Amino acid sequence: MAEPMVCVDDFERFAFQVLPRNAFDYYRSGANDQSTLKDNVAAFKRWKLAPRVLRDVSCLDLSTTILGHQISFPVCVAATAMQCMAHPHGEVATAQAAQAMGTAFTLSTFATSTLEGIAEDAPQVLRFFQLFIYKNRDITRQLVRRAERAGFSAVCLTVDVPCFGKRLADDRNKFKLPPHLKLANFEGIDFKSSGVGSAKEGSGLDEYGASLDPSLTWKDIDFLKSITNLPIILKGILTAEDALLAVDAGVAAIIVSNHGARQLDTVPATIDVLPEIVAAVKDRCEVYMDGGVRLGTDVFKALALGAKAVFIGRPALYGLTYNGAKGVESVLRLLQREFASAMALSGCASVSDIQPCMLRHQTTFPAKL
Repeated sequence: MAEPMVCVDDFERFAFQVLPRNAFDYYRSGANDQSTLKDNVAAFKRWKLAPRVLRDVSCLDLSTTILGHQISFPVCVAATAMQCMAHPHGEVATAQAAQAMGTAFTLSTFATSTLEGIAEDAPQVLRFFQLFIYKNRDITRQLVRRAERAGFSAVCLTVDVPCFGKRLADDRNKFKLPPHLKLANFEGIDFKSSGVGSAKEGSGLDEYGASLDPSLTWKDIDFLKSITNLPIILKGILTAEDALLAVDAGVAAIIVSNHGARQLDTVPATIDVLPEIVAAVKDRCEVYMDGGVRLGTDVFKALALGAKAVFIGRPALYGLTYNGAKGVESVLRLLQREFASAMALSGCASVSDIQPCMLRHQTTFPAKL
């Protein structure tokens, strides 16, 4: 009899056992020596909870809003590429799980399911579309128009990829998409290919990286605003300086993100830079974060430091590997229960009760001799 899945790490261990190395390493790995990958998780442990007691928590309300849309609890699904490597139903299953849990789902540009397929098979899910701006701007225009027609509620522009980071595992594996799968949203677009084949050296994704526009500046936010009326979220902000520029550019929200530690190694863990970014933007736009969220207490800590919500990537992939839509739903429900427990034990009946004073950084404690 299979052992019960009682934490996110259980789902990861299952994925390690069953996924081909090509796929698991692609999902799991970070850039270079992976120091930021490790620190994204470890950094949460450096923040200590300071619970309040004797507060009525007999009735908990985990709900919140993002971009004016109510979600059942402040955990959303981040954009992760090529999900059909994890399960045949891929992104559709993940979207259905988010729909069942009443939270938001983000579709990657490099998805193995189409924008239209998500709209058809998960019609009620709050859905965002993760976007790159290409050298060929017509590709970007076509993708944005399709997202609008398919009922997506926001465009999530990734801004930390002028080129792909160096991921050693993908180089060693000469990463490629299995031949029966395609990057579904590029079929029918004048583009190199909708498949990702092996490269002689490095990852097969390199041909796609070469199509991204490394000349982008803040002025290109105006280009994106000129082709869509959808709210724009910027994903990949790590400094207060860039957060202020994002607000000045008129974006609706930012995601404090180091791309799951897959781009530039040795950058800070996202939870550690979140406070300075929240302080810089004040209430001029919504602030979310991703990276290293594995526990309900992680969600609580991010909210205490000012995030409106968190996004999870790898945990959803591991749930998808385990049991498709039901597996992703299991991961989300697990985090929801853990978050509810963290709220109750910290004396918070609602998300608005979560305050910065309920958190201490370990450096504030006196050193023991």
